Amino acid sequence: MNYREEDTILYVDKISLGYDDKIILKDVSFTEKNTVREGYESTGQVIAFLGRSGRGKSTLFKALTGLVKPIDGKILITDLASEDSSDAKEVSEGDIGFVDQKYTLFRHKTVTQICNYALRNITNISKSEKVELIDWYLNEWGLTNQKDKYSCELSGGQRQRTAIIEQMLANKHFMILDEPFSGLDVGNIDKVKVSFERIKNANEYNTIIFSTHDINLAVELADSIYLVGFPEGTTDYSTIVKHYDLKAMGLAWKEYGEGHRSVFSDIKETLLRS
Repeated sequence: MNYREEDTILYVDKISLGYDDKIILKDVSFTEKNTVREGYESTGQVIAFLGRSGRGKSTLFKALTGLVKPIDGKILITDLASEDSSDAKEVSEGDIGFVDQKYTLFRHKTVTQICNYALRNITNISKSEKVELIDWYLNEWGLTNQKDKYSCELSGGQRQRTAIIEQMLANKHFMILDEPFSGLDVGNIDKVKVSFERIKNANEYNTIIFSTHDINLAVELADSIYLVGFPEGTTDYSTIVKHYDLKAMGLAWKEYGEGHRSVFSDIKETLLRS
């Protein structure tokens, strides 16, 4: 499928991360660009991170969301507030939405109140426009009947969708999901896939970054896959050990087939070595 890459949306340059003088990740670098597909008015990017347990994926995600500052290096994202789409800014807390594995939500707020709070810093729309926007999202994501319920009254899938909406309202185009498929049955996995489609089709700049232990799901859903692991010859720190650009390989946005199975096998072998 024809596509073109335009402005850089995420630039990670030789970052190192750690705690208490211990380096966990080192020399992590990668670049992702806005991808425009011919014949599609808007479709965002999907980026997957795979790695064995204890390789630092969650720490990397905290850095990408501005929750943890790198010891070295820098993380830049597109400054979507600028009129020039090529402008970049250092990432800071609040720039990128983060949905953790627990779908953390306010316990004392209803779904509608959670959404209202997410819009607290948006000053260029009226109160009535905010109500309309929230109602639209809740209807679009099948949560209208839950609008007055508290988070403890929601199912796991409803909590996840509420958490995603909350982050979309507050942070717009960038969304990180830590293990969004963990512990889900087949039916709920399909619902998360639908959520991915909704997010990326809302705007061409919408970028989903997710981690998973399920190689098949990563190969099926992602345009770009990064493997996090120990580099050959050391177990002192993790880094990016391999990158698969499924767009360049002609596998992105296609039905799962032989090419995808080949990538699956290569990922599995690489992870076992790292």
